[in-house]
Amino acid sequence: MSNAALEAAIESAWDIRDTITPDTKGETRDAIEQTLNALDSGALRVAEKQADGSWHVNQWAKKAVLLGFRIKDMEKHKGGPQGSTWWDKVDSKFAGWKKKDWKAAGFRAVPNCVVRKSAYIAPGVVLMPS
Repeated sequence: MSNAALEAAIESAWDIRDTITPDTKGETRDAIEQTLNALDSGALRVAEKQADGSWHVNQWAKKAVLLGFRIKDMEKHKGGPQGSTWWDKVDSKFAGWKKKDWKAAGFRAVPNCVVRKSAYIAPGVVLMPS
């Protein structure tokens, strides 16, 4: 889907957000997941700095992030320090990553940093825990 089509689908989904659940299928779920994937890859940003120095917020992308919480149930996530787990709706950005994924990403993640799926991390960044 193009960004224009994703925006239209997300805006429509937002209007019926109370009906969206983990069981939601079809165009609504696809649009939410595609938007989150575009954010994850850096192809789309929720906020973008404009040439004049001001910031533009893509409200529909922000809405997609919020809708993403509606399409997932809480679940146990693995991968924390010393084998720890956490209880959340959003997967770790690094879930299922192999050595090749880390190399392709081009950033460094030091112990105890946490990044959720849909967060873009630019090459060269060093992630540190806060």
